[in-house]
Amino acid sequence: MEGGRMMKLTVNGESIEYEGDTILVKLLEKLGYSLDQPIAVAINCEFVPRSEYSQYMIKEGDDIEIVAPMQGG
Repeated sequence: MEGGRMMKLTVNGESIEYEGDTILVKLLEKLGYSLDQPIAVAINCEFVPRSEYSQYMIKEGDDIEIVAPMQGG
């Protein structure tokens, strides 16, 4: 994969091995998230603004939390 390499990440508390582009938006797409969805992302306890998703570079060992609002009633 272009720009990809195998790395270990923690996503929403689960350890995963990810092989792919190191840009955050590509990881989100691979995990099934769409930028059309209202989601929030924090990496290593730091909020990442949506405007930075296409430039933010993830790295080995990152702890990534992805939060999507839930509807209920």
